[in-house]
Parts: sequence; structure tokens; C-alpha cells
Amino acid sequence: MPESSQINARTDFLNKLPGAPASVLLLDYDGTLAPFHVERDRAYPYPGILPLLGAIQQTGRTAVIVITGRPVEEVQALLQPLAGIEIWGAHGLDHLLPNGTREQVPIDPSLTHALQRAEEWLHSQGMSALAEVKPGGVAVHWRGMSEDQIQEIRSSTLQGWAPLAEPKGLKLLHFEGGIELRVTRPDKGDAVGAVLRDLDLSVPVAFLGDDLTDEDGFRKLAQRGLSILVRNEYRETAATSWLKPPQELTSFLEQWLRRTSIS
Repeated sequence: MPESSQINARTDFLNKLPGAPASVLLLDYDGTLAPFHVERDRAYPYPGILPLLGAIQQTGRTAVIVITGRPVEEVQALLQPLAGIEIWGAHGLDHLLPNGTREQVPIDPSLTHALQRAEEWLHSQGMSALAEVKPGGVAVHWRGMSEDQIQEIRSSTLQGWAPLAEPKGLKLLHFEGGIELRVTRPDKGDAVGAVLRDLDLSVPVAFLGDDLTDEDGFRKLAQRGLSILVRNEYRETAATSWLKPPQELTSFLEQWLRRTSIS
């Protein structure tokens, strides 16, 4: 991805903000707003990020929305003291609106049963400590382990879960530091699409993410807004720009704040 085209894409987008009465900032959490941490409940945002997001929100001209694979409650706890943030949790299965209203997508009972069997299989293999059970999915985390351990856990889990992933409606998802068996829909692209459906085409929208699961959101935003890969090392992506955290991420948010603070 040529650096000049990335800079131009960001500059062109940011230059739209001063004249726009409304804008939308869509953000993944882990790896985007916060560095990865072996203890997931300690994966706090990069220094300075929360005050910046709070200031952007307080301008009254930007809706700040988090779209994450985490459950809503986990993100709420990690974003404190920010309040009134719209959150799409569990890849869009669980939706918390700024006014506190909660909307959840129902899951087919047969898929719920398959996920329960996936959890039971992990328990039978002595891998419960690596498991995360959340709405619509069961994940295995191996962050912080040796490469040999990772390969063994990945291979064993893929073999054990493969039969459970065969029914239509479930998929195996690889992400940074683990693997998840989850419902096929919704995904982050569906969450981005739901946000876009309620917006006028003139409203500037950006989505920042780092993981393979964010690619659905990047593709959904194609030709409609700015998509940014936030990652220390570049990888192939559908995003139109790339930022390294935390300095370049912080700089981008500071520029967003300056432009939306112009009266």
C-alpha cells in the first residue's frame, strides 16, 4: 500500500470533518484501542486514548461506536470512565445503545447446543483455562505461550471442533492469539452495515481495526468511508490506510478532535 495514497486518503477524509455537522468513528477494541494482554481483563487502552475519545464525543459532532468480539460488559469495564458509548459486542450479536437500551440477536438452539458441545470438549481435554465463552461463540486463547505449545493447541482444537463446525451457521475464526468457533452471522461487517443504514450518505464514517475479523467491516465500508488497519506490522488488508499504534493512532484521533472542534 503506497504511503502517499494512505496519507491522501486520511487527509481527504479529515478535511471533510470541519464542514460536517455529524460524523461516525467506528473502532475495534483489542489491538486497536488497546495493546493485547495475556490477562484479558487488564488490556487497558493505550495512554491518552480514553481522554481523546471522551473529548471527541463531547464535541457533539461525532458518534463514537465500538465494534468488538468481546462481550459488551467487558468493553464497558475497560472503557471506564467513558459513558454513553455505543457498543456492538460479540461481533454484533449484542448491541448496547448510548441510552442504555440493549438489543440481542437470538441464536438458533441447534447452534447453541453445538457451542455447548465445543465447550464440553475443551473441558474434557483439560483446556478450560484457555477457553472464553461468550454470546454466539467459544474461543481458545494462547497468547504468551511458546510456538510449540501454540501449534499443539491449535492442531488439537481444530481437530476436536471440526465436526462441530460442519453444520451450516457455524464457522471457525482465526484471530490474533487464538481461534474461535462461532455463529456465522452476524459479523463485524453486519454491525458496520447496520450503522450505515441509518446514516445519510454525506456523513463521514471511518472504521479502525487490526484483526482478520475486522476485514468484514473494512469491506462493508468500501467506497463509503475510510478504513484503517491499526497494527505495528503491515499485512494484506481491505483497509485503505494503515497506522501504527500508539503514536500514529493518537495523532489521527488528535486531528479528528481538532477538525470537529472547529465551529
